[in-house]
Amino acid sequence: MTFEPDAPLSRPTQPWWRRALGWRPKLSWSGTAAVLVPKGRWKRVVAVLILIPIVYYVGGGLWLHRIDDRPDFEPQNVQPGESRAVAMAAALITREVDDHHWTPMDPFFLPGAWLDNMPNYQVGIMKALARFAVQMRNRLARSRGSSPQDPDLDRAAALLNADPKQWVWTPSISLLPTATSTSQYRSGRAALIAYNKRLAANQASFERRADNLQDFLEDAASDIGSTSAQIDRHIHDHGGDLLDFYADNLFYANKGQLYAYFLLLKELGNDYQGVLRERDLTGPWAQMLETFRTAATLQPWVVVNGAADSQLLPSHLVAQGFYLMRARTQLREVADILRK
Repeated sequence: MTFEPDAPLSRPTQPWWRRALGWRPKLSWSGTAAVLVPKGRWKRVVAVLILIPIVYYVGGGLWLHRIDDRPDFEPQNVQPGESRAVAMAAALITREVDDHHWTPMDPFFLPGAWLDNMPNYQVGIMKALARFAVQMRNRLARSRGSSPQDPDLDRAAALLNADPKQWVWTPSISLLPTATSTSQYRSGRAALIAYNKRLAANQASFERRADNLQDFLEDAASDIGSTSAQIDRHIHDHGGDLLDFYADNLFYANKGQLYAYFLLLKELGNDYQGVLRERDLTGPWAQMLETFRTAATLQPWVVVNGAADSQLLPSHLVAQGFYLMRARTQLREVADILRK
């Protein structure tokens, strides 16, 4: 007797549309990866993927980084009749925004976003320039308190006070695209240049009076006084801390502010040289400028916020604060002489 094997059961046929919906490609990741990257080269690929962002951010940051504190920086091509201080403000904006790249507004995917000292230094410079523009609008370019404000200086004062970190899209400022810091600073610079050209053509006012200069010096002393309060507060709260990641931010912001004031005061001395000679202030003015120059050019390799009475670690904020307060005292001394 022979037995026939059972015939295999046939699978029911599915409709074509169900077969189409149920189709899946048969892929093997290991096989695909082996084709794309031959075996043994994965370590090189991972190393390259790690090195690319390191080279991009570190190399790009080193290429961008520059603390330009040249004390001999001067505005170029200043025409007769123009204010050299206004020309200096415009030249500083050009240098920091266009020549050196404005780093405070860089978003996270640009190398400048990871810099520390340069952005704070540039913000300090712009802070002093914005304050100068306000004083030009309110005092130096007005013959009396009831005279109208200059339209170019009014525009410059508003634009130079823009947020230094404002990029095309900054959610903390606006959910919609906005004008960047650099575009506003360039427009502010254009307004300063327009004012200076009108001044050279006798179409604008620049009052070279002792009381106007006195007001500017007192305002600068007040601004520096608030900076000294920040230094004092930080030394009191964090002096002697082993790790202080904010001390260098404060140091370089103050350094930028002092540097901008040094250059502005140097050129204001040229604008008001007749007043300084008349009041016999040439010597005190030069001493004041030297103090500002010393404070503005302090640049330690690493900013250390040691305790004020430390035997081992220096306190660079204390050193900076000393020259800052000395400069503030000299500003007030010159202002007192101008008041008499």
